[in-house]
Amino acid sequence: MTTISLNLDTVELTDEQFYRLCQMNRDWQFERTPKGEIIIMSPVSGVNAHREAYLITDLGLWNRKTQLGRVFSSSTIFRLPNNGYRAPDAAWVRLERWSALTAEEQEKFPPICPDFAIELRSPPDPLRPLQEKMQEYLNSGLSLGWLINPLDEQVEIYRPSREVEIVQFPVSLSGEDVLPGFVLNLPMI
Repeated sequence: MTTISLNLDTVELTDEQFYRLCQMNRDWQFERTPKGEIIIMSPVSGVNAHREAYLITDLGLWNRKTQLGRVFSSSTIFRLPNNGYRAPDAAWVRLERWSALTAEEQEKFPPICPDFAIELRSPPDPLRPLQEKMQEYLNSGLSLGWLINPLDEQVEIYRPSREVEIVQFPVSLSGEDVLPGFVLNLPMI
């Protein structure tokens, strides 16, 4: 996925203005960094759209059985505590944390960091910005994150207070204690 970054040094959008910008431009996918930089994401390729759907389907099927939380697609923008607005390729939030949000907070950009997030590297995405994004989630309260990198056939696993673990394909990824019983088999995607 190719991204375009807009430098808005002299323009400060409020949370409501950023929300309205996104609502008025629904054909575009936006993110906003903690520094206020607007990132315009391009649509994904057919191959990566299939991969993303596979990830969300598996996560959704697991959650349908366990009823432990809510699953979100890449269209969901989360307002992180550091004031970043990020849209992981797949995300999950524990039910008790989701239920603690007001109806308005759930309807707009939820002011919560997912408990679990997946980022999927697409050609020609550079790896470094995705790693920084995963670190941003981790710094915002993420419990478990996977940066799936089909280009290098590896996964980076992010956990609080631990070094990033890198594993090579093929691999089965465990949801550990965050997603009990969830297993994702790669390179099925």
